[in-house]
Amino acid sequence: MGVELTKRWFEHYPEEVPKTIEYDNKPLHEFLVETATNYPDKTAIHFMGKELTYQEVYDAAKKFASYLQYLGLKKGDRVAVMLPNTPQSVISYYGALLAGGVVVQTNPLYTERELEYQLKDSGAKIIVCLDILLPRAENVKDDTYLENIIVTAIKDYLPFPKNLIYPFIQKREYNMVVKPEHSGDTHVWTTMLEEASGEYTKHEVDPEEDLALLQYTGGTTGYPKGVMLTHLNLVSNTQMCEKWNYKAEYGKETVLGILPFFHVYGMTAVMNLSVMMAQKMILVPKFDVDTVLKLIDKQRPTLFPGAPTIYIGLLNHPKLSNYDLSSINACLSGSAPLPAEVQQQFEKVTGGKLVEGYGLTESSPVTHSNLIYENRRAGTIGLPWPDTDAKVFKPDTLEEMPIGEVGEIAVKGPQIMKGYWNRPEETENTLKDGWLLTGDMGYMDEEGYFYIVDRKKDMIIAGGFNIYPREVEEVLYENELIAEAVVAGIPDPYRGETVKAYVVLKEGADLTEEGLDQYCRENLAAFKVPKRYEFRTELPKTAVGKILRRKLVDEEKEKLQNQV
Repeated sequence: MGVELTKRWFEHYPEEVPKTIEYDNKPLHEFLVETATNYPDKTAIHFMGKELTYQEVYDAAKKFASYLQYLGLKKGDRVAVMLPNTPQSVISYYGALLAGGVVVQTNPLYTERELEYQLKDSGAKIIVCLDILLPRAENVKDDTYLENIIVTAIKDYLPFPKNLIYPFIQKREYNMVVKPEHSGDTHVWTTMLEEASGEYTKHEVDPEEDLALLQYTGGTTGYPKGVMLTHLNLVSNTQMCEKWNYKAEYGKETVLGILPFFHVYGMTAVMNLSVMMAQKMILVPKFDVDTVLKLIDKQRPTLFPGAPTIYIGLLNHPKLSNYDLSSINACLSGSAPLPAEVQQQFEKVTGGKLVEGYGLTESSPVTHSNLIYENRRAGTIGLPWPDTDAKVFKPDTLEEMPIGEVGEIAVKGPQIMKGYWNRPEETENTLKDGWLLTGDMGYMDEEGYFYIVDRKKDMIIAGGFNIYPREVEEVLYENELIAEAVVAGIPDPYRGETVKAYVVLKEGADLTEEGLDQYCRENLAAFKVPKRYEFRTELPKTAVGKILRRKLVDEEKEKLQNQV
């Protein structure tokens, strides 16, 4: 595997962060059992005015587990959870694990085609979904392995009188009111909890081998793959999170839960970590800038894991100064590169710390992060976490690259997946001697800090030059008139590919294509300057806020085909 380079990143670890951790060899759901035992009356969830204690969440999870087993769930059977951030999403996740099931997190925004693909691929027998998603689940049921549908509603956990008003809001927003009946293979959440005994069969779990989760990759580079994450994968990454943010205290933190739990980052950094540390979760089912600013002002969260687009959205709000964001102590940004300008502005507004981290679905997800309270650097993903090794390999040869030279980043550690579900060949191509090949191009500096230059598949090769979109995007974000930007390589008959920038301007900003081009020419080498610009009102994103560069490239290819 090449010459061993010293784990020089350890030199920067503060004394509070261990180099290695003794992980709890236990099932993931033990986090909930232990917290409900030690902090039964601590508020676990705040949801649109309704609050639930850890004891209440645990009791509901036990009822859910017993009902799943009543429906015939056996150890290892898959349970799809198709919910936004609601109390039901936490209860069904841990309840499925208590029952011996494997959770399949399912994006509520999926179309029927996407849903059918995931349900078929995972073999899920049961799905939990919102009432407004019931028609979608019913329409694909006969073409999948689904046997039962459990249906719930936002209003099920709303306080009075919101629970009475919400159906009218729902009808206005979605032009539909679904009133499912508790019969046959359709099971209504509220009736289920009334009928369930809460008594369930406990299964023996081998944390190292048994799956807790099938987490599907975003599909931005092809068909989504089911990532097999074991109980130990998720337990270890959650405990790494705890050690990294060493100032966070058990039972005392309040976490803003904007990141969706059906995304692995929100699931680990918000839900699992909160349950382990008895933190209060403020659940936000849908990101809305006004709602979030009001929540921060009133609920005073101390921790705020997020994505750059979320922080950008808040910073660009015209009435930002009307809200007090000073309760926020620490934010770990993931899912996409964090522009330096955004980091600096957000820290100035909150007085807290915002640092960039890095990870993948295949690593549960976090492998690297900047130190939260010391030695932080802009433009880097930071240092490998405890027990996480990282190297830079020459693509396709696994020869280790010298310090400072770009190659493919590879990682190894207890949080690395078991493999891809039913895809042995892809598993073999991605896991090499225990190393996970990330597909991200980057380098390590003299001090052990890692830098991402771009996705292997996103690199633009124009006229023989290698151009990394992130480098161009960093320059665009430094322009104070730009709210959001993404750069992609689009087909070009002469250069093979050429650079195109898609830009969203801040409200009221006046910037022409000529002005933007001049700005780029002043700040970039000539071959990196975008050859085309497109101003948009918004950019396509995943549910967690990652900009879908691939979708923009596909749009360009389609335009070309239509011109032929």
